[in-house]
Amino acid sequence: MTAMTPATPAASDRLSVGLPRAGSRTGSGAAPLKDNHYQLLQLVLFWAGAILLPLGLVVIVLGWYGAANTPYQYDQLSYLVSGGLLGLGLTFTGGFLYFGAWLARIAADGRESNRRLADTLLVLADVTSRSAATRDDGVDVSALPVTAGDGTTVHRRDCALIAHREDLRPVGEDNGHLTVCRVCRP
Repeated sequence: MTAMTPATPAASDRLSVGLPRAGSRTGSGAAPLKDNHYQLLQLVLFWAGAILLPLGLVVIVLGWYGAANTPYQYDQLSYLVSGGLLGLGLTFTGGFLYFGAWLARIAADGRESNRRLADTLLVLADVTSRSAATRDDGVDVSALPVTAGDGTTVHRRDCALIAHREDLRPVGEDNGHLTVCRVCRP
């Protein structure tokens, strides 16, 4: 009795040759299209267009071949209707579905680009706010010890307990007996 070995990565790569990479943005997993309706729509439009467009061209060629090889005009008309018009309809429908898959891909790329831009802007805002919190000589202003009003507790400027207060004053050397805040521990 032999033990079953898991599928190698090379075997799974051979299965996906020629297929669009629908799950490439969401990470790797067993079901990359689960809960991702936009990529599923793109995949369905792609494959429907990939089947209908060449099928329409084949039907047009078969209609032409049938009309060209019959001497009777009434037979040629049936080939023209069934082969030519049906083939044109299938070809145009397949082309429009390809176009829809392309538009769905552009929309997905736009969403991904917008997400990356928003993430970058959040990082940039965080870096800017941190750099604004430091003075020119490199001292972190948010870490300076302060007291609120006539209080006897020393806090950091960015302490959650006093962040809303406007009557903050810096701690000097002659402030006497001050206790240290247990939340921010300056």
